[in-house]
Amino acid sequence: MVFSGDFALRGKPRIATPSFEARPATVRPVEAPTRGSAAAAASTVSWQRTYSRRLAFTDTIIVIAAVFGAQQLRFGAPAGLHIPGLSGDGFNLAYTFVSLIVIIAWLATLKLLGTRSVQRVASGWDEYRLVVDASLRMFGLFAIAAFLLRVDLARGYLLLAMPVGLVALVVSRWVWRQWLGRQRAHGRYLARAIVVGEHGNAQHVAGELARDRAAGIVVSGAITNRADDELLPGVPLIGGLDDIVAAVERSGADTVVYSGSDLISPAKLRQFGWDLQSHGIELVLAAALTDVAGPRLHARPVAGLSLLHVDSPEFTGSRYITKRAFDIIAAGLGLIMLSPLLLFIALRVRADGGPALFRQQRVGLDGRTFTMLKFRSMVPDAEARLPELLAHNDGNGVLFKMRDDPRVTPIGRVLRRLSLDELPQLINVVRGDMSLVGPRPPLLSEVSDYESWAERRLLVKPGITGLWQVSGRSDLSWEESLRLDLYYVENWSLAGDLVIIWRTVRAVAERRGAY
Repeated sequence: MVFSGDFALRGKPRIATPSFEARPATVRPVEAPTRGSAAAAASTVSWQRTYSRRLAFTDTIIVIAAVFGAQQLRFGAPAGLHIPGLSGDGFNLAYTFVSLIVIIAWLATLKLLGTRSVQRVASGWDEYRLVVDASLRMFGLFAIAAFLLRVDLARGYLLLAMPVGLVALVVSRWVWRQWLGRQRAHGRYLARAIVVGEHGNAQHVAGELARDRAAGIVVSGAITNRADDELLPGVPLIGGLDDIVAAVERSGADTVVYSGSDLISPAKLRQFGWDLQSHGIELVLAAALTDVAGPRLHARPVAGLSLLHVDSPEFTGSRYITKRAFDIIAAGLGLIMLSPLLLFIALRVRADGGPALFRQQRVGLDGRTFTMLKFRSMVPDAEARLPELLAHNDGNGVLFKMRDDPRVTPIGRVLRRLSLDELPQLINVVRGDMSLVGPRPPLLSEVSDYESWAERRLLVKPGITGLWQVSGRSDLSWEESLRLDLYYVENWSLAGDLVIIWRTVRAVAERRGAY
C-alpha cells in the first residue's frame, strides 16, 4: 500500500550527488534535471493533466445537461424565481440564471474538493466518495441559502438535477477508469517506479504493486542493500543504497517508492527528497502496514514527523446496525421477488428423487456453527463418493474442487455456472446466520486448522458473496482467498458492500471461477 501527498518530503532543493555523505549547510543552485529523468517526469505530468482535463470536460457536459434538463422537464417554458427584498417587494430572477449559478457552484465544488486530483483518480473508491460528497455538499448549501434568503426554490427542480447528475458523474468516472485500464494494459499512462529500501521491504512493496495493476505503478527496478540479480522476476537491481540518486537518474524513472531502511537516517531521507525534487521525480513513501483501506488512515504532522493514524475496524455500533437492516430488507425482498424462480429450481432439483436443499454445517460469527442452505447440485450420495475423488482435486489445496466433478448433476452444472445454487442462503441472511456480503463461510475442518491471526475472519458474519467471489472464487489460492477475507473484515463498509454486490453480478455473468 502506497501513501503520497501528505507524506511527500518538502524542502529547499539542492544539487543531487551520487551518495548520502554529509554535506555543507550552504544552499547551492539547483541542478537542472537530467534529460532522461526530466523527460520521464514530463511524460507523467502530461498524461495526468490530460486525463484531468478530460474528466473536467466530461463533468462539465454532465452538469450542464443535468441542470438544464431538470429545468426543461420541471418548467417547460421559461420560468422565473421570486427573490424577496428587505422592503418586501423583491424582484424576479429567470430560472436560466439560477441554473447557471447551480452549474458554476457544482463544478467549482468538484474542483475545490479535489475530485480530479492525480492522487485520487483512477484507483480506489476515494474518487467516487469525493464526487458524491462534493455534490451533496453543494446542494445542501444551496438549500440552506434558499431557506435563509426565503427563496421559494422549486424542490422538483433540484430533486431532478441532483440525483440524475450525481449518478451520471459516478458512471462517467467508472467509464473513464475502464478506458484507462485498457490503456495501461497496453503499457500507456503508467508511472515507472524504482523501489528503494532494504531488500525484504522492497520485495514486499514491489510484490504488492505488481498485484494491483489498477494503481498504474510499474516497478522497473530496485535499489537495495543486496547484490542479487533480481528483486522479483522482471525487477532488476540497478544499484546500492550508497548510489541511489545517480542510479535513479540513469533509470529514467519518474517515481521512487521508498520502502524503508535502517541504513538511511531521517536526515539522509530528507536530503534524498530534495535531490529527487530537483530532478522532477516524485517520492512516495510506502508504509509497512498493508491491507488497510484509505478511509481508516489519517496523516497528522506532529513535531516535524508525519504520523499515520489508523482507525480500529468497527464490528459493532450504528454502522453494523445499518448493515443488518440492509441485509434484512434486501434479502427479504429478494426472497419475495425470486419466489417463482426458487420454486421452479426446487422442483427441478427434486426430479432425481433427492432433496431440493443441501444442508451443511459452517462456522459463522464468533465461531458459532450454523446450517448453511444451498440448492443441491450433486447426486444424493456425493459425500460417500468423495474419498475416491480426492486425488483429482483442482481446488486450492484446502477446499476440494473439481472442474468436471462426476457427482454434479446436469441441473447442478447450470445452477453452479449461474451461481443460482446459492440463492437459498437468503434465508440464512434473514435468520441472521449470514450477511449478503462477507467472508466465505468456512467449514469446521478449515477452522480447526486456523492459526490465531486467521481467526479474525470470524469477527464478522460470513457472506453469500464477498471479495473472494468477485476476485476469482475457485481459481484463487488458499492464501489469496484468506487475504481477501481478512481485508474485508478490516475494512468493510456499506458502500463497499454495494460495490461488491455490483461486481458479483458482473462476475456471475462472466462465469469466472464457477465450477
